[in-house]
Amino acid sequence: MAFNIAKDHLNHFNLGGRIQVFDVSSATVDLAAQAVGCEPAHIAKTLSFIVNGQPVLVVAAGDAKVDNRRYKDEFGTKAKMLTPQEAEDLVGHAVGGVCPFGVKPGVRVFLDQSLKRFEEVYPACGSANSAVRLSIPELELSSGCEKWVDVCKGWREQEQVKETA
Repeated sequence: MAFNIAKDHLNHFNLGGRIQVFDVSSATVDLAAQAVGCEPAHIAKTLSFIVNGQPVLVVAAGDAKVDNRRYKDEFGTKAKMLTPQEAEDLVGHAVGGVCPFGVKPGVRVFLDQSLKRFEEVYPACGSANSAVRLSIPELELSSGCEKWVDVCKGWREQEQVKETA
C-alpha cells in the first residue's frame, strides 16, 4: 500500500517510471547500494524523528550520520528517532521503505547538505525493496522539503579523516 502511495506521488512529477523494484531487500543503505549498483553514499536514506510531537523526516546521504549538536541547533531538541510502529503510524511508511513521497499530512521534510555532493541519489519508494533514481533538483521538488539543513557528520573529507584516525 505505501509503495503505491509513494508511486502515485512520484507519478504527479512524471518520475514514477524511474522506480526500481528488486527481488532482494533494499531496506538498509548497504543492501540498497547492492541492489541499485551504486556506492552507499548515493543512497538517500530517510531518517524519521519526532520534534515537538510532530514527525520530521531528514533525507541524508547514505554515508552521513546525524550529528547530535547540529541536530539540536537546527530543531531545538535532542534527536529522537521514531520507533518502527510510530514511523508507520505517523509517516505512513514502514522502516526500510521510509521515504519523503506520499507521506501523511503534517510530516515535515528536510534535505541534508550531505546530498548536495551528488548529481543523482536513490531514495526508497515506500517499500523495503524499491528505490527511485532522482537528480537533486527532482528530489527537492518531489519531496516537498521545507528547506535544506546541515545536521549530519562523517561525509565531509575533514570529518572522515578524524573518524578514521
